[in-house]
Amino acid sequence: DPSDQLRFHRPRAKRYDRRYDFFSRVVPPDSFQAQAMVDIVKAMGWNYVSTVASEGSSRGRRGGRLHAALQRSRMGSYRDKLEAKRSQRGGICIAQSLKIPHDHKPSDFDKIIRLLLDTRYARAVILFASDEDIRGILNASKRADQVGHFLWIGSDSWGAKNSPIHQLEDAAVGAVTILPKRATISGFDAYFMSRTLENNRRNVWFAEYWEENFNCKLMSSSKKDDNSRKCTGQERIGIDSKYEQEGKVQFVIDAVYAMAHALHNMQRDLCPDVSGICPEMDLAGGKKLLKYIRSVSFNGDAGTSVTFNRNGDAPGRYDLFQYQWNNVTGPGYRVIGQWTESLQLNMEDMQWPRGEQDVPSSVCSLPCKTGERKKVVKGMPCCWHCEPCDGYQYQYDEFSCKLCSYNMRPNTNRTSCHPIPIIKLEWHSPWAVIPVFLAMLGIIATIFVMVTFVRYNDTPIVRASGRELSYVLLTGIFLCYIITFLMIAKPDVGVCSFRRIFLGLGMCISYAALLTKTNRIYRIFEQGKKSVTAPRLISPTSQLAITSSLISVQLMGVFIWFVVDPPNTIIDYDEQKTFNPDLARGVLKCDITDLQIICSLGYSILLMVTCTVYAIKTRGVPENFNEAKPIGFTMYTTCIVWLAFIPIFFGTAQSAEKLYIQTTTLTISMNLSASVALGMLYMPKVYVIIFHPELNVQKRKRSFKAVVTAATMSSRLSKASDRPNGEAKTELCENVDPNSEFRPNIHTVHSNRTSEPAVSSLTVNTVTEPLSQQCPV
Repeated sequence: DPSDQLRFHRPRAKRYDRRYDFFSRVVPPDSFQAQAMVDIVKAMGWNYVSTVASEGSSRGRRGGRLHAALQRSRMGSYRDKLEAKRSQRGGICIAQSLKIPHDHKPSDFDKIIRLLLDTRYARAVILFASDEDIRGILNASKRADQVGHFLWIGSDSWGAKNSPIHQLEDAAVGAVTILPKRATISGFDAYFMSRTLENNRRNVWFAEYWEENFNCKLMSSSKKDDNSRKCTGQERIGIDSKYEQEGKVQFVIDAVYAMAHALHNMQRDLCPDVSGICPEMDLAGGKKLLKYIRSVSFNGDAGTSVTFNRNGDAPGRYDLFQYQWNNVTGPGYRVIGQWTESLQLNMEDMQWPRGEQDVPSSVCSLPCKTGERKKVVKGMPCCWHCEPCDGYQYQYDEFSCKLCSYNMRPNTNRTSCHPIPIIKLEWHSPWAVIPVFLAMLGIIATIFVMVTFVRYNDTPIVRASGRELSYVLLTGIFLCYIITFLMIAKPDVGVCSFRRIFLGLGMCISYAALLTKTNRIYRIFEQGKKSVTAPRLISPTSQLAITSSLISVQLMGVFIWFVVDPPNTIIDYDEQKTFNPDLARGVLKCDITDLQIICSLGYSILLMVTCTVYAIKTRGVPENFNEAKPIGFTMYTTCIVWLAFIPIFFGTAQSAEKLYIQTTTLTISMNLSASVALGMLYMPKVYVIIFHPELNVQKRKRSFKAVVTAATMSSRLSKASDRPNGEAKTELCENVDPNSEFRPNIHTVHSNRTSEPAVSSLTVNTVTEPLSQQCPV
């Protein structure tokens, strides 16, 4: 039976089983139709669809094959995860797969519509159903007032027929249908319309067709009712009845010609010298015939090529239609594309229900916004939740966020990363203006004092204050002001090197000089309590040597620091890495940690504390004799400044404004320390030098013995201030030589010796005054 080898229509279900190796057909298989429908769904951007098929019919089985094709499309996204991530339409998910009962009622269709509405976002519905079932579905959608909601995709059972949508045209608007590409065979119409009972007796089924076509009865054995009229035999096809060429005529002709071509080619190869069938053809067998059938290639009457693939299937060729409502031509089907191994779809020719201009959506989840990733619902790759990429993350792909590198932050829409802006303390910033203003005032004042001291270098006040250490102290104060500009300048290797050198050097020079002064005062008066012999190392040269040795410790520490950790600049991205990436900044600064800053200042602070201790010990020295008390007040105030600095400096270590607060705090603290020393130790002398030059004069010199004796007497006088006047005077006078013509009047004067006196600002002036006026004889 040739039909076991070659068919011109779809096979029965069992024929689809690929165990039938000898089976071939000239019509495309349902798998091609299913693939074409899948391609249509993908082209529309739909990834969430439902299927409805008639139960227990060939259409239901074909719907099952569509379901399988959709599943393959979905599973393909699993197998090729990368491709799924690249395409938002990587797979198609089936929202519902419903069956129309064989013995259905109108309520069954209403139930199907209700179930479809449970997944409202799955607007696309693929139908594999009979004409009657299609009408039932469309009617149910009208009853549910859902006309225009569903986007129907009909199989070739719907095709371009009007019977399924008669009087339901409004519910069918926008439906996309598919139909195997076919052509009308013009010669067949003329031939078939000329067929009559007389000239077509060889066709045993023609009489039955005649009765059905003309609704008449030919013979008593006919299955027609007795009430049917009797056929006259004079009826004519197409005249006395409606006639439309069957769509499968093309495939019938192609199947006959395919078999003829296969037999012809076989006979030509096996029987080259015989005009008919030869014994070799009789013995050829089915496998050899199948080979010739599968090798056939020719153009059929419709002008299309007839070929078979390795499975015996003809190429898939389908026309795509959409049912549209046109105000000019009225409703009707319009060709919108075709499918021949791949989809060609004219999107601009399509129309949609409810006047929608763009392609309606049929998706489980709407596309995520830019900067959001998809968190896919387990088991439903077409459904997801959108989660924003937060913090310093950016959208790496549709399904994942990634963290930007440490020196980057996400852009506004979080699609990529860009460098974090780099900042430094700017000169125009309020955090810099105040320290710079104070430093400039301090530098001007320091230069003014220094110029004054140089100008009046040989006057008693300048000489008595210890010129060498005074200039050293002024140098340290000047460097304390200068460090402000280095701390605010743009960091580079040079600036960072100078920061390391001068950060603690100015303070070290200042407090080394003050410590040397207070130590000298302390040793002089402690020595004076024991003997009149001058202490060692109180000369100016000795004082400079002591100060230099103290400063060299600081310089040695800085040198070791340079060797162990060479200066460099860094960009600190952690300091201002705020929760909001838009506010994140990288801080350009020197490679100096907070601990290194404190260590650099630590030695200076040690000198400051030691100097304060000596200031406390010399607090009892009369103020008319030395600088101990101004130095003491200087050190007390400086300690208060630095005690306030430390908690502020370390308390802001985690602040986003750390760069500004710490730099400003450090520079202001150093400015204040320098200003306190400048104001308390130098301004009174400058005031006397400029405004009271009469006090800046030479006084009578006294020996170290007289100085110590006078200081001791003054000290006793101070201690006796709380005693009765007579008692105090008596004690003082007991220490005066009764044979002396004059008594010493103790107050501050200055020596005119070439080198400074042993005690700075400590001399005795003798005034001509009879002893009788002071002490009774």
